[in-house]
Amino acid sequence: QVHLVESGGGLVQAGGSLTVSCVASGRTFSDYAMGWFRQAPGKDREFVAAINWSGGVISYADSVKGRFTISRDNAKSTLYLQMNSLKPEDTALYYCAATRIIGISPQGADYSYWGQGTQVTVSS
Repeated sequence: QVHLVESGGGLVQAGGSLTVSCVASGRTFSDYAMGWFRQAPGKDREFVAAINWSGGVISYADSVKGRFTISRDNAKSTLYLQMNSLKPEDTALYYCAATRIIGISPQGADYSYWGQGTQVTVSS
């Protein structure tokens, strides 16, 4: 069992920056590829970014490419999402998730463990 806890969400103005974190416990963090997903009110959950166990393979949704950066610190069992040039449409509940698949995946169904989420609100 992997327990994931997100933090760092908040209210930020459009154009601003925010970094959200996800601390993992329960199993060896480096055994898992990780992902960030988000869900806005009334919308389906969507993929944001994913990173493999070493950080050597990364993927982003087109909507965040060039603005968001995913990273991980295996020694601290922590996943990060640095978000720059935030837009009101980035407003959502942001979730981290863990998977044992080889490589990375943008599919939520491939992830076995999920955090409770941290709210990010971008004002215009």
